[in-house]
Amino acid sequence: MIAKLKGLVDAVGDDWAIIDVGGVGYLVHASSRTLGGLPSVGQAIGLHIETVVREDAITLYGFGDVAERNMFRLLTSVQGVGAKVALAILSVLNPNDLQNAIAAQDKTAVARANGVGPKLATRIVTELKDKVTGLVFQPKGVAGAAVAGGQTVAAATADETVVADAVSALVNLGYRPADAHGAVARAYQELGEGATVATLVPAALRELSSV
Repeated sequence: MIAKLKGLVDAVGDDWAIIDVGGVGYLVHASSRTLGGLPSVGQAIGLHIETVVREDAITLYGFGDVAERNMFRLLTSVQGVGAKVALAILSVLNPNDLQNAIAAQDKTAVARANGVGPKLATRIVTELKDKVTGLVFQPKGVAGAAVAGGQTVAAATADETVVADAVSALVNLGYRPADAHGAVARAYQELGEGATVATLVPAALRELSSV
């Protein structure tokens, strides 16, 4: 199985790229997010690869980071979600935003992807809810935030701590981690950056009571 490719960008299409590794061109399918991050033709690149083997084909799917590859694996574990649909979803939602959408049960965000209707979006957020709970919740805008004199990182860390504390508080009240995670995610989306534990917990409890 091919797990990673390092080579030169040979060509790029709408949903694929050819990576030249020692004179051998590998056709790799990828999300528009990954393709948009590729360097110019002739430049060096490294991609994480998911190899899918079927009776009639061996297909390579490329990802710029492990988080996107892991989300691809989660998505394709859902019935009705093939590789093409998974890449479409990852083209409109980066791994962080997708994780948050699943935690918040935001089927509308997932349904923005081509080929994803309301029923499939509902199935995705429902089936993957418990599976993303173990991942670290990232307040929107935290992942990949630029450093500006250390202030951006400090603010991001503070928001992560607030979210983690709010989830912990709900779990201590007897709620399931998956439910607590989702309620806090929805509450955070509503309150926005700067939310405190004191405001998040009551808002999350209201979310839980409305389910």
